[in-house]
Amino acid sequence: MIKVSWSGEAGREVASIVLDRPDKRNAMTPEMLERFCAAVQETRNRARAVIIRGEGDVFCSGFDLAMCLRDQNVLVALLRGLSRAIIALRELPAPVVAAVQGAAIAGGCALLCGADVVVTHEEAKLGYPVVRLGISPGVNAPFLMRSMGGGATRARLLDTQLISGADAMRLGLAHECLACAADVTQRATTIASELAQKPAPALAATKRWLDELDELSDPLWVERALNASLELVGSVEERERLAHFLAKS
Repeated sequence: MIKVSWSGEAGREVASIVLDRPDKRNAMTPEMLERFCAAVQETRNRARAVIIRGEGDVFCSGFDLAMCLRDQNVLVALLRGLSRAIIALRELPAPVVAAVQGAAIAGGCALLCGADVVVTHEEAKLGYPVVRLGISPGVNAPFLMRSMGGGATRARLLDTQLISGADAMRLGLAHECLACAADVTQRATTIASELAQKPAPALAATKRWLDELDELSDPLWVERALNASLELVGSVEERERLAHFLAKS
């Protein structure tokens, strides 16, 4: 469900971490997020740049909601795993480039906040529609706030409508928006390869300082944001809305 591959010459290597569950639109399971975090750590002392992408036509459709309905402990594990995954990406000394084709929804969209550069395309669909399911996307609020600012973050977390790749770039959630989905991975690979040629200590020092400016070095905000999402898990409304959504899907 998670693949890691390497490219580039020795000392300038680029790691690709791939969500590999295309038959489920790369919907995340607790095991996937656990393996994803392990894969991030695997790249830590070797990669000069990291690409995250999804196999198939969709980057990531979010959590596996059917699993969540069967067992509420799954949703708890997913929220905790997602928070860890974003932090793990942010703490990498190497720059992270996300290749976003098709869609990045809910938890899939949240992963983008762990990347330093996000490449998508005009017709991609991104957003956080989970409040209509009785679930709070608060777990990602601190990260999204740093990417888009307060006003845009409020709109995106409270509004269940998805936005286009072009709008994502305008708001600061994405950094490059291409005309064609088929070009996204190649463009992300080019950016990662170029970053891998730059002095690693300078990139690492810059990332550390940017995180300090974002106050992401303070775990209090991250924990409070996670708790905002965990508080609603298992509520009557959340269970009913999730069951209704899955019945209609």
